[in-house]
Amino acid sequence: MGAGKTTVGRQLARRLGRRFYDSDHEIVARTGVPIPTIFEIEGEAGFRRRESQTIAELSELRGIVMATGGGAVLAEENRHCLQSTGWVVYLCVPPLLLHQRTRNDRNRPLLQVEDPLARLESLHAVRDPLYRATAHLVVEGGMLLAAGITHHILREFNQACARTSS
Repeated sequence: MGAGKTTVGRQLARRLGRRFYDSDHEIVARTGVPIPTIFEIEGEAGFRRRESQTIAELSELRGIVMATGGGAVLAEENRHCLQSTGWVVYLCVPPLLLHQRTRNDRNRPLLQVEDPLARLESLHAVRDPLYRATAHLVVEGGMLLAAGITHHILREFNQACARTSS
């Protein structure tokens, strides 16, 4: 949620010559409505079901780069699917910086509350351990530019590939 997953994912896909998918964008394309509308009609549980189905389907594709929504790690099935079919990167950004990045974004239903920073802090407290347990690489991405993060991930990915092929 504001960590830069889509931006970095697009750059990684371009550099690797792979197709890029954003699970949230796929959900919007499939339903024809924005995510806040899905939350309004189906609630968070309905959105999470759609999210799990989309992640499972995208995970069947090979040679892609996928960015997921920030809450994707909440479902154990998503964590297992992502970890077993791909190389998972967690872009860890402190809640205060996430708040600065998302404070004017009305397309984030979970942040449409009286105290969005407190909500980000509580979401981070729940999600951070799940991301760390799922990720093959954790990037403390708070102050780095997307290009620097992309370069770092590529270097680590190439090293991981070299280790598994030897």
